Amino acid sequence: MQQQDVITKYNLPRTVRFCKLCTVSNQRPRIAFDDNGVCSACNFATFKREKIDWSERERELVDLCNRFRRSDGEFDVIVPCSGGKDGSFVAHQLKHKYGMNPLTVTWAPLSPTEIGRRNLDAFIRSGFDNILGTPNGSTTRKLTRLAFQEVGDPFQPFIYGQTNFPMHISVKHKIPLIMYGENGEVEYGGDMKNAFRPTREIADHDKHYFSGLPPEFWTEHGITAGELKPFMAPPFESIKKNRTEIHFFGYYKFWDPQENFYYCREHTGFQPNSEHSEGTYSKYASLDDRIDGFHYYLAYIKFGIGRTTSDAAHEIRDNKITREEGVALVKRYDGEFPQKYYHEFLDYCGITNEEFHAVIDAWRSDHLWRKVGNGWELKRPVWHERETATGSA
Repeated sequence: MQQQDVITKYNLPRTVRFCKLCTVSNQRPRIAFDDNGVCSACNFATFKREKIDWSERERELVDLCNRFRRSDGEFDVIVPCSGGKDGSFVAHQLKHKYGMNPLTVTWAPLSPTEIGRRNLDAFIRSGFDNILGTPNGSTTRKLTRLAFQEVGDPFQPFIYGQTNFPMHISVKHKIPLIMYGENGEVEYGGDMKNAFRPTREIADHDKHYFSGLPPEFWTEHGITAGELKPFMAPPFESIKKNRTEIHFFGYYKFWDPQENFYYCREHTGFQPNSEHSEGTYSKYASLDDRIDGFHYYLAYIKFGIGRTTSDAAHEIRDNKITREEGVALVKRYDGEFPQKYYHEFLDYCGITNEEFHAVIDAWRSDHLWRKVGNGWELKRPVWHERETATGSA
């Protein structure tokens, strides 16, 4: 397996720096740090709390709903939703607080979990119409294996569908408004170009969601255009003709994932897991897919940023936990191997244990990792700052 040049592929700095306020580092692609050592996501969180007039933003939301609202009983907004806390929160708010008639759409998980399916069923039973898109299982497995081997992210096929399927439904059913939850680029750290606007541009999808590789890329690896069609966006001309607009609910309403969880537990029948998800301390986020843990684990390998780092950073910004607590959680959970579904993942991708670890090690960059005995350790984890300062390292 050829060693990957992670620094060049993702334009990463060679020297690791951590945000002074949260747990994220400058290794997150597209994130920016200011002169005070504070990341763009923390600066945006401060802006959210202190500068935005949320009453004015809600008036903008009401105006938007009035512009698209229909009185003939037809659906007037599409909400991508897996039955999780975020999409369910958006759909429930639009329907019950703002009088919209949402059609929820779900792109099927690569390998669904029981709790994810139960939450989707409970959400539908709570009063929502839903279209489930399930692509060809054989093609999906081939794409998952290739994406794992070639781009170090087995979740890429799901991201294609999650992004493009709602646009297909928008065009097919002539429903121009699509409402997502939060803008992940500004909430978790990334490109800030859309931080102060409610919409996202379809032209940004390749860069922000597909790692620069749209579905068409995989024809170079033996997947036919016909097999890829369910993963591709509808023709751009049809999107323009339909006047499809993609908005973020987090622009109009203060976005707090933990509060979304409490809301959905009360209103849409959402239930958390009985145990924490591997790689993090959380029991209520991203519960739908057995492949999920490998997506986050690869991010930990490539960037030194695992699932706990992202979860803790957001909860620090939301004043749910302190930075010290976040650092302790990162130290305990961030590098946890997704053992629970490991053999199922090997079988799903049709690879061996040796092939799996060859891919993993190919994505370890020597500016982040060093070999210690038979294992690996991060050269500069976030908890070293505190241990060095207190002399406990």
